[in-house]
Amino acid sequence: MNKDYPEYHRHLGRLIKELRDEIPVTMRGFSEMHSGALADGALSTRTKELMALAISIAVRCDGCIAYHVHDALKAGATGEEITETIGVAIQMGGGPALMYGAEALEALQQFQSSTTEVRPSNKESFLPMATSNPQGELEGG
Repeated sequence: MNKDYPEYHRHLGRLIKELRDEIPVTMRGFSEMHSGALADGALSTRTKELMALAISIAVRCDGCIAYHVHDALKAGATGEEITETIGVAIQMGGGPALMYGAEALEALQQFQSSTTEVRPSNKESFLPMATSNPQGELEGG
């Protein structure tokens, strides 16, 4: 089974935008939690993205793998750091994690060779924050 992870990432982004339109309060809450959890602190955003990738592999979440490989690269992680993260996830998750580790490796290879540019940056969030306009209505992020 071949999955085009860069396209899958874009596809999920479109669906997530639809969810932001349909359930803005819930999605704003998730976006705020995501931004807070992954913000630089005692651990860098890069380190936190690598942790999120390891968890994504261990819990067997294809969409999470697509997002966190992409976002780890964007946060400045190297291919070597990502493959070591895959190794830790496999060690913690056993055989099932091995299968999803292989998926994460494929995602890394596809993002690295994709025409979609992934630049290191800590400025763009997984889900853009929704804001309130002067009437108190939620607007997209």
